[in-house]
Amino acid sequence: MGAARAVPAVGQLPLSPALPAAAAQLLDQAHRGLDAATGCADARERYATAHLGALRAAAAVLAARTRPENGSRRPRSAWVLLGQVAPELGEWATFFAAGAAKRAAAEAGLSRAVTEREADDLVRDVGAFLAVVEGCLGAHIPEPPEPAFPRPRVVGGTGSRSGAPAGSRR
Repeated sequence: MGAARAVPAVGQLPLSPALPAAAAQLLDQAHRGLDAATGCADARERYATAHLGALRAAAAVLAARTRPENGSRRPRSAWVLLGQVAPELGEWATFFAAGAAKRAAAEAGLSRAVTEREADDLVRDVGAFLAVVEGCLGAHIPEPPEPAFPRPRVVGGTGSRSGAPAGSRR
């Protein structure tokens, strides 16, 4: 006898396979890293922390799609492996690989390693990358639930917080 499998009912989509625990943990670490980067005042720290968040997201893809290799193969960059394992993320892998030296310089404390703009741009790019990775892995990070009570209406404004025009009834 084999293991029992959940079979979707007629008309239902099959369930996506569960995300391996290691991949889920790495995605969580990537999100926490991005949150931490957002709060960093120093551009070097913000850049390095965001880049590490992207690296953890790449590691989540590798954890979900690969098996450890036996033997003593030469270590390869996670960005190189990501491009091989997930070709749809190849441009992202190239982009982040190009920023690895800048991250190292920022971590070393070099005063001109990154600008404020570069750090802010990377934080934004890592956020986009995380969303793409989650889509590739079928990981769904649930949105916070809508409040059970109605949202307040803005009096005299051009719209309400819900996006409905002021004066319209829901």
